[in-house]
Amino acid sequence: MLLVALEGLGEQVAALGLPLDTAAADSGRRLRREVADQLDDYVLPRLRRIDAPLLAVVGGPTGAGKSTLVNTLVGARVSAAGVLRPTTRGAVLAYNPADSAWFEQPRVLPGLARTTGADTNDPSAVRLAPSESIPSGLALLDAPDIDSVVTANRELATQLLAAADMWLFVTTASRYADAVPWDFLRSAVTRGTAVAVVLDRVPPEATDEVRAHLAAMLTEEGLGAAPLFLVPEATLFDAMLPSEAVDPIRSWLHGLASDASLRAAVVRHTLDGAVRSLSARVFELAAAADDQAEALARLRRAVDTAYDEAVAHVDQASGDGSLLRGEVMARWQEFVGTGELMRALESKIGRLRDRVTAAVQGKPTPGDDLAEALESGVEALVRSAADDAAEKAGTVWRDDPAGRGLLGEEDLRRSSPALAETTARAVRDWQAYVLTLVREQGQGKRMTARYLAFGVNGLGLLVMILVFAHTGGLVAGELAVAGGASALSQKILEAVLGDQAVRALAESAREDLRRRVTGLLQAERARFTERLEAAPVNEGAGAALRMTVQDIEDTR
Repeated sequence: MLLVALEGLGEQVAALGLPLDTAAADSGRRLRREVADQLDDYVLPRLRRIDAPLLAVVGGPTGAGKSTLVNTLVGARVSAAGVLRPTTRGAVLAYNPADSAWFEQPRVLPGLARTTGADTNDPSAVRLAPSESIPSGLALLDAPDIDSVVTANRELATQLLAAADMWLFVTTASRYADAVPWDFLRSAVTRGTAVAVVLDRVPPEATDEVRAHLAAMLTEEGLGAAPLFLVPEATLFDAMLPSEAVDPIRSWLHGLASDASLRAAVVRHTLDGAVRSLSARVFELAAAADDQAEALARLRRAVDTAYDEAVAHVDQASGDGSLLRGEVMARWQEFVGTGELMRALESKIGRLRDRVTAAVQGKPTPGDDLAEALESGVEALVRSAADDAAEKAGTVWRDDPAGRGLLGEEDLRRSSPALAETTARAVRDWQAYVLTLVREQGQGKRMTARYLAFGVNGLGLLVMILVFAHTGGLVAGELAVAGGASALSQKILEAVLGDQAVRALAESAREDLRRRVTGLLQAERARFTERLEAAPVNEGAGAALRMTVQDIEDTR
């Protein structure tokens, strides 16, 4: 059913978010408002009540005489007219009291409040002016100027014209060739809106010439069948023309109101044109939605690339021996003693145990210093990777209008101030986890001489060295030292716990560190991704709009 399909389109358009500052965003937002207004103001109410009174919107440029024409047709001053511009600020709706149920309720133009007081300057309201002079079945809506210097007036005029069953378009003999009126008339042709043209203030001596010229212009623009009325120059009295000056227009409107079949034909012509015109505009709106989805994906891709690379870098650097240099190696040598390290690997484990025991039991500081050095090394590695990722992602966003809009005044090109503290805590928690693993793994070996020689803390440090000591990222001199540390750690651990247990320990410790580091960088990534998630962009909206338009066309 066509009504159901169009109601669905209205819901989609109302829900469409275009929050990102893309190239098509501004035009898309205007178009979304136009389509939503026409659906709510005209298409849906008219489809629900095809037999409702015909709404003729009186529109035109500044000073064309729209309000004067409406006042004269009504026979009373219902709309402000005068020399000050812009004259009509709010909309004025004249209708027969018998049709009040249709116009006084928000079934037509539901977004505009109803008022009944004096002339209003409120562009968000329509002033009701019931009059017996208007035949039942017809209403005249005096709209603001289409070229008003006030933006709200122009927008309201455009909205009202889109809500009309018919335009009574008023221009003057001196301005009928101006560009702005013709832009509106062309849009009427595009949308299939029924149009009648009133040429006001025509000098008697120029009547034939002006009529012929304007008729030719109308024909050229596809409006050759539009009724054309000429109103001669005349002296106004109380903001009204002589009644006889508008008799042809009045007779035509009354005839239209009294002929149900003719009135229905006008309504169906305009309604069908309005529905047909939706297709191209909704496809354009779908393109704007696609633009939003592409911008969202582009910004997300920049963040994912930067932080995925950061995770990979930390993962590699924490396992290729890069951390086993400088301060860490100095603290390691203090921990195990500095002499004949490589020769000791060929000796019995008892000789090594004696040396390490002296370090661990008699001098606890070297072990503590080594733990702190490892902690500092991991912290520095994570912070450096996070800074690099923030710089890459933040720069891409700052260079992209969509990203700049999401960032606002905030600069995310550095890692968060809290990262140092959270990283230190994560590394300490990881070190505690390694000690727990060692304690659990050594349950059956606690009373052995080897276990007692090193203790949980000492063995835990050896596991940490093993985790960091693949040595793939070191130069020759560093490689020999780190390789010796790794070999010694592994040799001692295997002697105390067994080779299979050592492999399981190292893998569990390495995987837990990876998980914690990934969590730290994920929290940094979230500073960007939370902004993306908060942006109301439906990435499938464009495709859904096209599908709905196809359903409407098939149904129509």
